[in-house]
Amino acid sequence: MIYDVIVVGSGFSAIAVTCNLIEQLPASATVAVVGDDPGFGRGTAYRTELYLHRLNVPAGRMSLMPHRPDDFVDWLKNRGRRLQSGDFASRSDYGLYVRDTLARLLQRRDGRCRVDFIRAKAAGCVERYASTLSFHLGNGGEIAGKNVVLCLGVGNANLPVEPTGVPLPMRSRIIENPWRLSWLRRVASSDTVCILGSGLTMIDQVLALRAHGHRGRIDVLSRRGLAPLGHPRRPPSPLPIDVASLPDTVSGILKSLREKSRLVDDWRSVMDGLRPVTQTLWQRLSDMERARFLRHALPWWNIHRHRVAPDVFDRFAKLVSEGTVRFHAGFLNSLEAEEGRLIAGYRVRATHDFAEIRTDWLVNCTGMERAGISHSPLLKEMSRFQLIAADQLGLGIQVDANSEVVAPSGISPARLFAVGALTAGQFWEITAVPDIRVQAKAVVERIVAQGAAPEA
Repeated sequence: MIYDVIVVGSGFSAIAVTCNLIEQLPASATVAVVGDDPGFGRGTAYRTELYLHRLNVPAGRMSLMPHRPDDFVDWLKNRGRRLQSGDFASRSDYGLYVRDTLARLLQRRDGRCRVDFIRAKAAGCVERYASTLSFHLGNGGEIAGKNVVLCLGVGNANLPVEPTGVPLPMRSRIIENPWRLSWLRRVASSDTVCILGSGLTMIDQVLALRAHGHRGRIDVLSRRGLAPLGHPRRPPSPLPIDVASLPDTVSGILKSLREKSRLVDDWRSVMDGLRPVTQTLWQRLSDMERARFLRHALPWWNIHRHRVAPDVFDRFAKLVSEGTVRFHAGFLNSLEAEEGRLIAGYRVRATHDFAEIRTDWLVNCTGMERAGISHSPLLKEMSRFQLIAADQLGLGIQVDANSEVVAPSGISPARLFAVGALTAGQFWEITAVPDIRVQAKAVVERIVAQGAAPEA
């Protein structure tokens, strides 16, 4: 079957695009959503059931549709959740809200486009018909589309080193994907745990361990030993930022932002003022300055920009102050085992010294891999056909300011778009709900404006 629109993916970006397609396309249009994740729309982040796993953005900014800003808060109220727009809801609730929103749209019978959900992986592609792109499916089928929206997310990053020095029976104590929370049931209360990486996922796993009765020591090893900061209980008003007045170098921008921070009561007002103009600021930077930002400023950007809910931060900070959680700054260079324990060897940051952490468990929280071509067999094949190309920094694939894919050959059999992490090279801040929902709506508006299907 030839569809008017094919959505490739099964995470939040895919569900945001699908909801907008249902709202905007005429009844005569046909849509296929292709993905093999049974938790469609919830993704890794929103499947967790632990109440301590909170959103990092206040509920008032998390509605799926930007033109209905109170939608999520109203959903919470209708289900008896006593939360205000400035509170931080659980990720589990948000996942349920997203699924409910899609279900509500699908229940419409009059004037709704046809939507087929195909539970399969898009394994390859080929130009089969005029003005369409055809996808081979993992279940042996094939579909074609006139418009294609790539909503492929990212997976958990690999371990920094291979555990070749660890005997096979002990490798079950190396947790390469911490979001498969069943591993927590195997951890004894007094076991020691070493977590690689010190970002948001690390905090999630520390709190999950405590909720499951773990009371042992937790060592955290990361390159710089930095941890995310917290949102204030009473957020300050954002400081308006005039992007045009900022320098065009990373060092100059940082200097300007530090000066602004010294003039306000809370530095968070400067960071929050940057939020609506971050994409514009990123697009003003040259490729050389963008690369400099990634090399030198990214870790500090992450801990200041991507903060955690106030009560979550307080719980975590207490564990750090008590010495339960200990930070180590260094570069992992070996994984071995001795006398039934794992040994993580690392070079201490800013020195030539080496140290080791002996632990019962090693948990990989080094973050998400880049949304590049290499992690997806489908994207590799599309690259071979010159339908897509990596962006200059390898953050994703090349798209224009309208999220339309820039084909190296200059020719694409179908109109091809990307939404979410794949477009980080163009937009940078495009992995959080407030940014993706705006992008998803804009892409669908563009598809509709250029004629995705004949009028009903």
